[in-house]
Amino acid sequence: MSGSPREEEKPALQLRVIEDSERDRWNRLAASTEVADVLQSYEWGELKRAFGWVPHRVLLEQEGKPVAQASLLERRLPIGKSLFYCARGPLLDYGDGGLVREVMTLLGDYCRRRGGFLLKIDPAVERTTADQTVGALQACGFRELGDETGFGGTQPRCVMKLALGPGTDALLAACKPKTRYNIRLAGRRGVEVRDDCQAEGLRPFYDLLQVTAERDGFVVRSYGYFEKLLALLAPAGLARLFLAYCEGEPIAGALVTRFGTTCCYLYGASANVQRERMPSYLVQWRMIEWAQSQGCGEYDFRGVSPNPEADDHLRGLNRFKAGFNARFVEYIGEFDLPLSRPHYCLWTVGRPAAIKLLKGLRKSPSASSTD
Repeated sequence: MSGSPREEEKPALQLRVIEDSERDRWNRLAASTEVADVLQSYEWGELKRAFGWVPHRVLLEQEGKPVAQASLLERRLPIGKSLFYCARGPLLDYGDGGLVREVMTLLGDYCRRRGGFLLKIDPAVERTTADQTVGALQACGFRELGDETGFGGTQPRCVMKLALGPGTDALLAACKPKTRYNIRLAGRRGVEVRDDCQAEGLRPFYDLLQVTAERDGFVVRSYGYFEKLLALLAPAGLARLFLAYCEGEPIAGALVTRFGTTCCYLYGASANVQRERMPSYLVQWRMIEWAQSQGCGEYDFRGVSPNPEADDHLRGLNRFKAGFNARFVEYIGEFDLPLSRPHYCLWTVGRPAAIKLLKGLRKSPSASSTD
């Protein structure tokens, strides 16, 4: 009795930790993916290394060809185990459920062998097209988290994005009338935006950021963190600092990243004075113009509230970003893969209290930030 020939099986994936000499190749591969994010860049891993994390950069290859990659950040905890976090990754084709399962299984095994009790991921996969992806992650043992507070997770679960395909005239015309008016108003009222700020511009920006944090009730990282961020990312063309001045005084600013074809608004700040001049609107517009001049196809306004009606400040933030005609995007959010059940249970019980304590310490003038 004759039978049909058996379908040829695909070669198994091989996991390989890259060498430092492969930095440029790593960035080229990461920047070329559909879900590219600066948080998966080589330089971002070095930034986190300076503040207590250990980066592990792994390629998943099939017959020598890369099909996935992940920059895993390891943090050793007092419980004697490590947390592994893959911010906005891993990078792969999430439309291929079989590939998702194979990659996540290999990454879980890699972290477990190195004493990991948890692998946390939050890939840039949109919720509207994610049923297959979520099912594949759950099949691997991942737990979907449901944090509805703030921006909805370690990285924002909801963001706003602006396609930069149209020319600047068309982009300005597409803004809401009030936003377009405020952009022009800032220029008429003497606001000047400088887009080539170097290290000397960081101190005034950080001072503005502290003012903003005090006003809006959030915790700001240490000055050393921003100093390191700019020193590592700016020379590689991955970060740029913008400052708005009026009569020689800085009154607003923003820090943006550029990776692949995406420009991302990372941090913004403004003074308590001169706000009637609308400097933040002009800063955003100049960054959009700059992103388009760099060949970017998308401008990411980053975090907005999943529930904009729940908080006055976040509701205003949503309105501000929506005014530029940006599209609301919801990602699938955070997923946890427990690698050691007892330690993971300890983490889920103790983490909320630890975060509350850490935030209290950071708000104390005498405390230093741990970043």
